[in-house]
Formats: sequence, structure tokens, C-alpha cells
Amino acid sequence: MTDYKFTVVIESCEEGGYFVTCPSLVGCHTEGDTYEEAMANIQDAIKLYLQDLVEAGEPIPENKWESFATVKVAV
Repeated sequence: MTDYKFTVVIESCEEGGYFVTCPSLVGCHTEGDTYEEAMANIQDAIKLYLQDLVEAGEPIPENKWESFATVKVAV
């Protein structure tokens, strides 16, 4: 079994809860009512996504999002 590390983006939703996406895995996203639930859900989603790739004989993408930066823009 190989361990993989992917960057995820967590957004809080206006109506409550969290939306989480994994930018390196197109279409891999989920949500949760709490931060902890959302993080557990994205771990499950990533695992299933990778299992599907392996079963299909497809390569596993590299994590292209190793860090984030915040920029300030005046408008």
C-alpha cells in the first residue's frame, strides 16, 4: 500500500458546513456539516478516486498544489 499526499481546499459555506475539493484530482470534492466531517469525507473521496484510477490502469496524478499564497489586490 502506498501513501499519497494531496492538497485540499476547504471553504466554509454561507448556509453552514464546509465544501472541500482536491484540485489535483479533477471532480474530486465533497462536503460536511463540520470541518472534521468534511476532512474525513475528502479522505474517503480521494481514496475512492485513486482506487478507480488503479483499477482502470490509469496513472495517479501528482499533487500540483504544494502550497498556497494569499495576494492583496486593490480595486
